[in-house]
Amino acid sequence: MKRRVIGIVVVVVVVGGVFLFVLPKIADYGAVLRTIGELTWEQTLALAGATVLNIVTFAPPFMATLPGLGFVRALVLTQASTASTYIAPGGAAVGMALAYAMLRGWGFQPAAVTLAVALTGVWNQLFLLGAPAVGLALLTVSGGSNPLLQTVALIGLAIFVVALVAFVGALSGDDVARRVGDLAARIVSWGLRLIRRQPVVWGGESLVAFRREAVGLLRRRWWALTLATLAGQLSVFLVLVVCLRTLGVTSHQVTLTEAFASWTLVRLLGSLPITPGGIGVVELGLTGALVGFGGANDAVVAAVLLYRVLTVLPTLALGLVAGAMWRRLRPREHEPVPELP
Repeated sequence: MKRRVIGIVVVVVVVGGVFLFVLPKIADYGAVLRTIGELTWEQTLALAGATVLNIVTFAPPFMATLPGLGFVRALVLTQASTASTYIAPGGAAVGMALAYAMLRGWGFQPAAVTLAVALTGVWNQLFLLGAPAVGLALLTVSGGSNPLLQTVALIGLAIFVVALVAFVGALSGDDVARRVGDLAARIVSWGLRLIRRQPVVWGGESLVAFRREAVGLLRRRWWALTLATLAGQLSVFLVLVVCLRTLGVTSHQVTLTEAFASWTLVRLLGSLPITPGGIGVVELGLTGALVGFGGANDAVVAAVLLYRVLTVLPTLALGLVAGAMWRRLRPREHEPVPELP
């Protein structure tokens, strides 16, 4: 109960502080609303198109890792699981747990579900960790600099390299997978004992079994999973770019490279489970970075708030609908539920 109360207090303080005190000092909300209200129908159409594209690119990663899932079920799954991360604290872990429960509820085999959820999660986390380094490299080539981005990018790159080496090593052979699995189980069990929880029941042999299944799938579908993950992540960035350009933040103020560098930095910071969906953290970080690169205060705040509305509210609304209807999409008896390939 104490942890929950502390978590709620932190969320209230962060969100309230950002929206009631910090952002109003950067831009006048009245000017922000006027900027958004001046959108033309062509600009509105462009924003709607980018938003729809972002939503439909949620589904392909799960379609790549779980053949036979289908677009409709994959879209319902991803909208519901992503919406849960905006409501409940815990970050990506909440969405992954809900995705697992929904897939099991549809009758998919536990091993196939575990593999699909794990691989889509790993690919998304690798993008989040590696993208800031790409943004920093592009910014450096174009002659720009940002000390905060440089620090975060280097930290993210170090974690990315460690995670990639560990992942590739675990898939390289049964012996390595067994040792890595046993070590991870001991570390996690030690952490659980500190909070008076039971130790994990999995270990090295579990990772060996996962490795054999993952290798078989990745040999045929790694490229599809990679392209689908890139499309899903970059479509979010596209929404930000359209918001910036339609609301008057020109390429002379904030270039595409600077916008990408800012976005990758904030995406990584926003993935930390400080507030649900990074509310407050993302708005403040993205506004500060874009204004620091030269964007006009009112236009940047307007673009950032609109970007957050278009990337959060549609998924939240669709996720609530998906949560109410997902059981109706269970495969029929004559429709085979695919197992591991």
